[in-house]
Amino acid sequence: MSDLLLETRDLTKEFRGFVAVDRVNLKVRSGHIHALIGPNGAGKTTCFNLLTKFLAPTRGTIHFKGHDITGETPAHIARRGVIRSFQISAVFPHLTVLENVRIGLQRATGTSFHFWKGLSELRTLDAKALELLERVDLREMAHLKAADLPYGRKRALEIATTMGMEPELMLLDEPTQGMGHEDVERVTALIKRVAEGRTVLMVEHNMKVVASIADRITVLARGAVLAEGDYAEVSKHPAVLEAYMGSEATELQGAH
Repeated sequence: MSDLLLETRDLTKEFRGFVAVDRVNLKVRSGHIHALIGPNGAGKTTCFNLLTKFLAPTRGTIHFKGHDITGETPAHIARRGVIRSFQISAVFPHLTVLENVRIGLQRATGTSFHFWKGLSELRTLDAKALELLERVDLREMAHLKAADLPYGRKRALEIATTMGMEPELMLLDEPTQGMGHEDVERVTALIKRVAEGRTVLMVEHNMKVVASIADRITVLARGAVLAEGDYAEVSKHPAVLEAYMGSEATELQGAH
């Protein structure tokens, strides 16, 4: 299965007897946007933390491009090209939009710790940074402080910075959380655009977003995989509808 980029085998995480992630077998194919969904408390973010080694699994293994990366550090995994964004916007608020993206580019070029280098050398990265900002519709805001950006644009900046690290697999944790309708549409279109030529694994609660861009969906409930397939399959699955219940289930069915 040469197109299999990321795979977990019986991935399990226990906290003092409580099973947060329960024998999850996840297969993420190269070039796909793969969504991880489920009700609150389903284990989605814990699963993300295991994949990026912010948590160590109790049992099971994680494989990236056929290599067992279970024992590797977060830094090693990032160097392999597995780059993650977080539920909260993680930008440097007092730096400009351009400077934020330049930091991502420095990491990709191996100069991230060369703080003694002159500003003129850093400016050689500006053209590439501006190109990335163009792709996320932020070029006109390049010289604004990141703190002055509206919330939705901060998430776009975070995605641009993540892209600067040249990820092979981009992990997005609730990219549209807390956004108004207009920002949700903008960021959804942005994810679809930046996913061209790379692979995205995303945790997302907005079913309209999932329905419109996900190639494959894994549904978690109580830490275990409940269903997997495309949106048409999982949105009709009886166990999935039962897990969501009530208004959430209505939203799941009506998102397409």
